[in-house]
Amino acid sequence: MTAIYAIADLHLSGFPPRKPMHIFGEHWLNHWDKIKSSWCRTVTEQDTVLLPGDISWALHFDEALEDLQVIAALPGRKIIIKGNHDYWWLSQAKMQRCVPESISFIHNSYVAVGDVAVCGSRGWLNPEDEYFTLQDEKIFQREKGRILASLAAARQDGFSRMILMTHYPMFYQGESCEWISRLGETYHILHYIFGHLHGKAISQAPAGLWTGIECHLVSCDALDFRVKKIMEIEVP
Repeated sequence: MTAIYAIADLHLSGFPPRKPMHIFGEHWLNHWDKIKSSWCRTVTEQDTVLLPGDISWALHFDEALEDLQVIAALPGRKIIIKGNHDYWWLSQAKMQRCVPESISFIHNSYVAVGDVAVCGSRGWLNPEDEYFTLQDEKIFQREKGRILASLAAARQDGFSRMILMTHYPMFYQGESCEWISRLGETYHILHYIFGHLHGKAISQAPAGLWTGIECHLVSCDALDFRVKKIMEIEVP
């Protein structure tokens, strides 16, 4: 048996941090120490941790590599997608060549964990959002295409159980999101994992069972800086 955990928005910036996160509130003081402590108490080498974006404040990959190597040294396998602050992001192939084997990146692809495929992309605002503009439409369609490509690749390879992971929540409480609902039915999405929301916005996140999909906000401050168990699976 192996477990899948998740936590987002690590917002690392080197050691010691070049951008201490407690400028956003005292609850962020020593946030990485809290996350690392929870991770090491909870996660084993056989487990997997999903990291849906905003990993590092670095502007360039060489800077982010310090943060990625520290993450890689923690127990378990790590699966990462891009967040809106991950300006250091390069092509999947270039990044994969530079990091330890315990880290995998998703970009128009998926990562298998036993018989479950972890799929996803950064995501964008829901077109129903009051702040959605014509400029957002192009980005939304591109991200939607990447999500579809990720899920389709997994299904083509025979996977029938999926976890969908985005950085942005693709919808908020009280909003409908028919295309995600249809994806859930088509691809048998068990869990939807996302981050991005902090502070007062945490209360806007969809939670619990929604059209057959279990929704999880995993921004680290929403989890009190502890990894969250998503599911357990049997691995041969």
